[in-house]
This record gives sequence, C-alpha cells and structure tokens, in this order.
Amino acid sequence: HSLHCQHPNTNFCILTRPNTHTHTHSMVDCHILLYIFPGQGAINPALQFAKHLIRMGVKVTIVTTVFAHRRITAPIPEVLTIVAFSDGYDEGFKLGDHDAQHFASELRSHGSRAIAELITASINEEGQGHPITHLVYTMGQTWAAEVARGLHIPSTPLWIQPATVFHIYYYYFNGYGDMIRKHTTTDPSCPIEIPGLPLLLTSRDLPSLLVPSNSNSYSFALPAFKEQLEYLLDTETNPPKVLVNTFDAIEPVALRAIEKFNLIPIGPLVPPPSLDRKDYAEWLNSKPESSVVYVSFGSFVVLSKQQMEEIARGLLESRLPFMWVIRETEEIGDKLEELEQGGIVVPWCSQVDVLSHPSLGCFVSHCGWNSSLESLVSGVPMVGFPQFTDQTTNAKLIEDVWKTGVRVTPNEEGIVNGDEIKRCIEMVMGGEEFTRNAKKWKALASKAVKEGGSLDMNLKAFVDEL
Repeated sequence: HSLHCQHPNTNFCILTRPNTHTHTHSMVDCHILLYIFPGQGAINPALQFAKHLIRMGVKVTIVTTVFAHRRITAPIPEVLTIVAFSDGYDEGFKLGDHDAQHFASELRSHGSRAIAELITASINEEGQGHPITHLVYTMGQTWAAEVARGLHIPSTPLWIQPATVFHIYYYYFNGYGDMIRKHTTTDPSCPIEIPGLPLLLTSRDLPSLLVPSNSNSYSFALPAFKEQLEYLLDTETNPPKVLVNTFDAIEPVALRAIEKFNLIPIGPLVPPPSLDRKDYAEWLNSKPESSVVYVSFGSFVVLSKQQMEEIARGLLESRLPFMWVIRETEEIGDKLEELEQGGIVVPWCSQVDVLSHPSLGCFVSHCGWNSSLESLVSGVPMVGFPQFTDQTTNAKLIEDVWKTGVRVTPNEEGIVNGDEIKRCIEMVMGGEEFTRNAKKWKALASKAVKEGGSLDMNLKAFVDEL
C-alpha cells in the first residue's frame, strides 16, 4: 500500500491503491464503512466479506487498528481502502500482560474518533467522492453503531461466530440465565434445554463466558454481547438484521429460531486456497492421500508446556505423519528433534492451503469458528480440542450435529493426556462415517459459495435494500 494522505488533527492514515478497477455493474452509491475488531478471528472473515462486496461493485472502506492492519497478509483488492488508527496497542493486546478493561476502553475511545472523522469527512466531500452510507461492524462493538447513529448513518453487525452461539447468548440474557448458572455451578453434567435448539447441552458445551468456573480473561466480552443484543432491539422497529458467518445447511434451525432477529447467513467467509508454493508443500506432496494429521491452535491460544508435551506424545505414539504449527513463542522442550523424525513442525502456514491438500486426513484444532468453517469447506474431519469462548460450542456442533469429528476429554487437572489424543486421532482417521460426513458438508459449503448460492443471493439482497 502507498500512503494516500494524512488527515489533519487525527491519529490515523489512509492506506490505499489508485482506483483502476471497473465493475460490470455498479453499486457505488452504496459506500460501506467496515469496522473490524483487532483479532485474527474477526480480521479473516471481515476481509472476505469486504472482497465479496467489492465484487458486487460496492465501495468499501475498512477501519481498524494499526495492529490489525499489520495482520492483514492476504492480497488486497486495488479498490479497497484501509484506514488504520492507533489504539495504543500497536503490538497487539496480550492476555495476562495487559488489562482487558483498559484495552476495551482505549479501543472504544480511539475507534469512535476515527469512525466519526471518516463519516464526517466523506459527507463533507460531497460531489468529489462517495459519502459513507452504511456501517458494518464486527460483533460486540456496539459503540461503533452508536457513533454512526449519532451521524445518521445506519449500521448492521457482522456476527463471526455460529448462529447457535448467538441463540445461546440471546436466551441467557432473556430468561434462561439463572437456569444456566444453576446448572453450571451445581451439576455440570445436567443437560440444559434451550428453546428452539435441537440439541441438549451440558456445561462443557456452553460458550465458556457463561461458565463461572472458567476464570476467563474474556469476561469483558459478555457485557458487550448483552449490550449488542439490547441495542439492536431498542433501536430497530423491524426485527434487526444480523449478518452471520454461517450457511443455511449447517444451522437451519438456529438461523430462524429467534423471531425478534433477522439472522442472515452470508458465509462461509473462507478464503480460497492460494496457488503459492510453500516450503511445506513438498513434504505434503510426498504423503499418501488422507494420511496426514494437521495440528494447529490458531493465533491466540497459549498451551502449557505440559500440554504441549502430551500432544507431542500422542502424535508420536500414533505413528502417523503430522504437521504441527508451533509458534516461536511456544515451548516444546527437548522433543523437537524426535518430532521432526515423525512429522514436520512449522511456525506458521496458510491453513486453507494445508486443509485443501489431498494428503490431509484429520485436523486437531482448538475449534475457533474460522478453523471449524475452513475444515468443513475443505472436507477434513476434526479432533476438537476447544479452549474458551465459542470453541466449546463449536466442538459440540462438530461432534454431535455435523458428526465430522470427536472431542478430546481432559483429565481432572484439565490436561488432555497423550493416550487420549492418540485415541481420538485414531478414531477419526479410521472412521469412514467422519470422512463421509465431511465430504457431504464440503459439497454443501461449495454450493453456498458458488455464484447464485446463498452467500451471493443473501449478500445481494442485503446490498439492494441499502
């Protein structure tokens, strides 16, 4: 990107390329400002969302933090403008090192100013540019909607977790909170029935924010979700629209079960595999079809040294070829040399490229929603190893609804031992049902994203209404 301009009296700059692109049909009267929360779980789907809009001829401006902008490594369309502002956390927010409340407060303060200045500047440039006509913001960031509303700009949230999780939060805040709290504290194995959900949940299947025993650094997110739901119902006369990164086939009931909201499935927002040759491609090419175990816990999960050693033991004892993403900040002790005899260890990889490789047989994952969708889109069965937030519910969907994998069970100390990891890997790699179901969902995901599919049609209808 080249530096386009520095706004006077502001702390952000616009990074863009010259507009040399033309569209077959134009919707340039519609200019969407897309605010992205600075977390990888939000950045990836929001970027895909922006690209889909641009292909429809919509003008899109992304506004996010300096840290988030640095995390965007994928190719950017020429006509996409990205505005980066500093929230004081340019190296990123680190759990344990930083105060979550301070981070949320600074993000809100600096983000509000950036959004207000962008909207105001676009309106003042009337006749020269395209005024911002709508704000889309990643979930839980209601302050962004409030800023836009104060400037008479309507807004829509982009929910980047499954519709099932939205559904659970809705009922938790609307009459079922006491019942859920009671079950999670007195009898964690007691089944919890939530209206309209076709599956029974226990404490371990709920989003971790709802389980008091989890001393959770994400506790600030729960009030944000409550504020999100209340704001939408307070400010909209018709059932408020919520764009959801899912598709109809995988969540047909949860998408329609709450009459007060209009949940619009505009997923799966997953990037296509790239054609770039990576260092590890040759290794994958040398392995038989459906033989490789791929292990990755996303960009945020930090596992203890003991848990890392147990994963290493489970992988080595399975005697299957594996590819394990271990970030440079993670500890594996003296096991690295032994691991490299049985597999390959990398600090980073293009996950969609790896999952779409024919040698992949199974994905050991933290069950973040992006990873879960990427696995479904690629047709790869999973071993679910959830840690927090929505991952626990995603693992339930994988195991009991889509039936594309199994979930590990930790011991009393909360550690998943090597034997359990080996057992789950062998179960998934040897189970024809998992492979058959994974192929079924892959075909349905492919149908959703093709031209004329649900992603295309629902997004076009949303833009037409704007």
